[in-house]
Amino acid sequence: MSDATLHATDPDPGDFAVQIADQIESFLVAVTEVAKGDEPDSAVPFLLLEVSQLLLAGGRLGAHEDIVPEERYEPDLGPEPDVDELRENLAVMLDPVDVYSEVFDPYEPRKAPVPARISDDLADVITDLRHGMAHYKAGRTTEALWWWQFSYFSNWGPTASATLRALQSLVAHVRLNQPLEELDGLDTDQDLGDEALEAEAGRVMAEEIAGPLGLRQVK
Repeated sequence: MSDATLHATDPDPGDFAVQIADQIESFLVAVTEVAKGDEPDSAVPFLLLEVSQLLLAGGRLGAHEDIVPEERYEPDLGPEPDVDELRENLAVMLDPVDVYSEVFDPYEPRKAPVPARISDDLADVITDLRHGMAHYKAGRTTEALWWWQFSYFSNWGPTASATLRALQSLVAHVRLNQPLEELDGLDTDQDLGDEALEAEAGRVMAEEIAGPLGLRQVK
């Protein structure tokens, strides 16, 4: 794809920055509200929607030509905001479906799946996005766009993509009334192969989690 094609997608850099920032801010606000636990019955469908919309912004950043920051060194933003409370609240809310199985790199042949947590993933994504938002709110628009683009490729893009896959799979299992593998007991600090995953995974019927997570089953 040529630079001209990339620019044609977002012809006005100012409009592009505003639109990306708005999408990211919307995600940050929405997930923070979900993590408060006021409406746990709708948490999973709502997170599915929000992560999907965030990845639209990520796709636009990924399709854009490389954004070069105006300064050689990134300005110091001070300490990062703590996300531990948000992470813990999401983990409690999503239990027992917080842990899922993910292939880290689909282009690595015969790579064994590893356990991951939706709560960890969302907290990591929010950390990256808040970092860029701090630049944006300080008036360093190019720096913010550079950070969001760079971290989209290096961390929050693949992390959000994996989370989306897990949320979509969860909703599909429930809506199609299919048995669901429970991976909540897995140790997410270890890389587990197929045999270990199979040995530790328990069988949980979809209807057992459909009600608490606000998901409607297909009869």
